[in-house]
Amino acid sequence: MANIKRPMFTPSVLEGLCKTIGDTVDGLTGSEIGHILLNADIADIDPTATKWKRLYAAFVDWQNKNQCSNHILRFVQDALQPVRYLQKEELFHNRRLEVNKRLLFIGVELSEEGKYRIVDKATTIAEAEQRSNRLKQKLENRNTHIKVFEYCTAELLVENYFHAVFEATKSIADRLRDMTGLHTDGNALADTSFSTTQPLIKINNFLTATDRSEHIGLGSFIKGIFGLIRNSTAHEPKIKFDINEEEALDILNTISYIHKRLDKAL
Repeated sequence: MANIKRPMFTPSVLEGLCKTIGDTVDGLTGSEIGHILLNADIADIDPTATKWKRLYAAFVDWQNKNQCSNHILRFVQDALQPVRYLQKEELFHNRRLEVNKRLLFIGVELSEEGKYRIVDKATTIAEAEQRSNRLKQKLENRNTHIKVFEYCTAELLVENYFHAVFEATKSIADRLRDMTGLHTDGNALADTSFSTTQPLIKINNFLTATDRSEHIGLGSFIKGIFGLIRNSTAHEPKIKFDINEEEALDILNTISYIHKRLDKAL
């Protein structure tokens, strides 16, 4: 990327980028801004201005003179090096999320490892918001099972927590049917799949009391998810079944755990 001229930021996108990096609450400090500007070989033309305006003046000046955004990208990459955020993981993810919403407009994205990758350009604010979705990012950071994303990608992109968890629970039932050849649903599907006399799915050797307890436990766990999510969301209007971001994360990671256990089935 260093040898290729990257497109210029529009003034509005550049302003948003500067306000994110120079936020008065959790943005870079003034000394950090000065140091990183120096490393990026960008002139600090208004060092007494407020942080975001200081950045904006420096970025606009450099971009106008060079007709590209390369050194601005160098600054951003330096500012978001993961090593700077030891014991500040939440701040890192929040800042990278907001920065990526702006970078998408010139067709690049900063990875969790602090490296750039080329992506399709965003053309609207809504598209940039969707592609930089916070919930999806948090799930990826937790190494959530691919099946969860297969069933609720569209809902995740618009942060529709209600439908995200509802669709994700369907992935468990479909997975059990694929593994067993059964055509039932709900508790009947879980009970037959994890029968203690003729189990169609075994997550262990099913030889000891501990094996049996674990086997029964996963079956009950699955039935609990069906009862908590599928039955409730299917029969209650969305307005009466409110799910916030943290609850959605907990539920989706529980579903992910179930899939990971099913991955190890014998």
